[in-house]
Amino acid sequence: MDFENIDDLRVALACRQSGTLTAAAARLRITPAAASAALKRLEARVGARLFERSTRSMRITPQGELYAGYAQRALELLEEARGQLAADTDAQRLAGGIRLDAPSDLTRHVLLPWLDAFMDRHPGVELHLAVSDARRDLARGQVDIALRYGDLRDARLVARRLRDTRRLACAAPAYLARHPAPAHPSDLARHECLAYLLDGQPSRRWRFSRTPGPDGHPAQTPAETVEVRVGGRRTADDAEIAHRWALAGHGVLYKSALDLAPSLASGALVPLLPGWRGEPLALHALLPSHRFVPARVRRLVDFLAERFAALPVAD
Repeated sequence: MDFENIDDLRVALACRQSGTLTAAAARLRITPAAASAALKRLEARVGARLFERSTRSMRITPQGELYAGYAQRALELLEEARGQLAADTDAQRLAGGIRLDAPSDLTRHVLLPWLDAFMDRHPGVELHLAVSDARRDLARGQVDIALRYGDLRDARLVARRLRDTRRLACAAPAYLARHPAPAHPSDLARHECLAYLLDGQPSRRWRFSRTPGPDGHPAQTPAETVEVRVGGRRTADDAEIAHRWALAGHGVLYKSALDLAPSLASGALVPLLPGWRGEPLALHALLPSHRFVPARVRRLVDFLAERFAALPVAD
């Protein structure tokens, strides 16, 4: 199928995102009449109705939704080719948008300065950042990269492991001035513990383990694994809020040592239960397996992998 005007694809995608022909036309800086003509040309070429239109609104059809996915990839390929041809003398110039989905706490306490550094290095890149602790369906969403903790079992996604870490129990000095530090994980049942939602449920089952000493040295304690059901008066659907509560001295927090790294390094939070190790975690960069991956996306994943590898993290 030949196209007289590749901008017809852009009109269709703008209509899909905007919901009305007028809004799509304004976004592309063309007249509504020109946008309407572009849609008619495109539908005539593909032989299918892509949008149901009325005087006030428009709705994409199932055929239109299917076609829009391929159109988006086609435009991304063309943009990638343009970026590869437009090379600087020292290095390839990256250009275009990156849609990044990342956890709330990790984004605010760790990622933001790294993302600023990446964009300063690549001024042609546009970042569209979505911050959420919800596990959205990435295979269907409009996301280029998603950062996620935990085990991954979705065959529709390509995963790159960025860093192994653990959950860690900690509290602010102000909290510890009012409450004795726990000597054993079971002591946490008597503390005010801060929770946030994991897969829609409050994170109130905290797991710890300890092992005997290394070979050649007598073990001071036997191997042990403990799961503690903790309580507390504060639960948030945003993990970064729980982090702020901990910094304010409102209770004990148990979460990824990556998220906590700046607060632990500054002494704003103090690790608890020496000799005990929290639940292991892995941080991954996820990419939809069916989608072409532009160089700018691959470069950001490489950049983040380097930064996470160099980040000092308490264990």
